[in-house]
Amino acid sequence: MPIIDNAVYRDGQRVATPASLEETFETRERHGGFAWIGLYRPTDAELDAVAAEFGLHHLAVEDARKGHQRPKLERYGQTLFAVLRPARYLDDVEEVEFGELHVFVGPGFAVTIRHAESPDLARVRRRLEGAPELLARGPEAVLYAVIDEVVDEYAPVVAGLENDIDEIEQQLFDGDPAVTRRIYDLAAEVMDFQRATKPIGGMLQALERGFEKYDVDLELQRYLRDADDHVLRIVDRGESFRQLLQNALAVHSTLVTQRQNDEMQRLTETSLRQSEEVKRISSWAAIIFAPTLIASVYGMNFRYMPELDEPLGYPLTLLAMVAFAVALYAIFKRRNWM
Repeated sequence: MPIIDNAVYRDGQRVATPASLEETFETRERHGGFAWIGLYRPTDAELDAVAAEFGLHHLAVEDARKGHQRPKLERYGQTLFAVLRPARYLDDVEEVEFGELHVFVGPGFAVTIRHAESPDLARVRRRLEGAPELLARGPEAVLYAVIDEVVDEYAPVVAGLENDIDEIEQQLFDGDPAVTRRIYDLAAEVMDFQRATKPIGGMLQALERGFEKYDVDLELQRYLRDADDHVLRIVDRGESFRQLLQNALAVHSTLVTQRQNDEMQRLTETSLRQSEEVKRISSWAAIIFAPTLIASVYGMNFRYMPELDEPLGYPLTLLAMVAFAVALYAIFKRRNWM
């Protein structure tokens, strides 16, 4: 149902709950006061009817019709048009969902157009109806209360993002390979959150500059400044989250580099150990080779060979084998190959 709630207020009290837009327009003319129309993804016909009744500027109407607007505040004569980006944290998927809310406020009317599930404007309406002295201050009170609700609903988002960052810090030192993607995804959410929250400060300051010119009620001025304080704190938290994620990415890069260096060092040490083993094996092979060569020569059983008829031929041959082996051992030992 596009029309979520529809009421006419006078002196801070609900005096009528019309069943249609046409009845709302007639009731407002008959009873005075102001109309507060709450729409959820209205049709073009409904939006055109509201625009024609309250004289909304066609550029603002087109923005409200198309959606996907950045947070902003614009004034068209006596009418204020505000675009807000509410957000809520989804625990089941650990993500931030952003919506869009348009608010028209002018003499005798307040129109809220919601394009997402948040914020809970029914709660805003109940709160204002429970504070008739504030609601009696007119449509501007609706704008300020809506902004305050959007800002208040950022608090659970801040808590959810903070918890995600704490988990990332734990993943960093656990060596979880999925942490890189999570850091990037969370950084993107924080940037979207900043794009939603930062402009609200400028919007509130613009409203504050018009206090005297538009004779804004003193109580509403206090209400506005309180909302501005909340926004500043949230913006500061968003900035700190961004810095923490940048630091986390730098730490992650350092840890990955350190692990790679450790692995390279391990491979180098293994290679060195293998090289030492190869040198030892080669040394022993060379030591064994010399006696083997001599023995193989004399083992060929030819008739005419040196020293065959000498009585000392056999022990001299053995001595030569031992001498070669000892000499090679000494050389390899001196070069730390053994």
